[in-house]
Amino acid sequence: MSGKLRPLHNRLIVKRNEEEEKTAGGIIIPDSAKEKPQEGDVLAVGPGRRDKQGERIAMEIQKGDRILFSKYGGTEAKLDGDDVLILSEDDVLAILE
Repeated sequence: MSGKLRPLHNRLIVKRNEEEEKTAGGIIIPDSAKEKPQEGDVLAVGPGRRDKQGERIAMEIQKGDRILFSKYGGTEAKLDGDDVLILSEDDVLAILE
């Protein structure tokens, strides 16, 4: 996948933040032992979902927000060589300030 992605409904595109390569004690963690980080920066936001009457419900999350999301949520994709995650707004646990 390359080019631009425009999320639909209540979905958003997130770039995961890189995790530390060393522990506090200075031990280097190999890639195979690292867990995928659960926080990232929002690159794009969909317009929001619709309620039963057809009215649009706006998203609380905005482009540029730093978020914490569920560990196994979302779908991985590639965008211009970068790994991104397509998440539903329901998979977001918190906005980090």
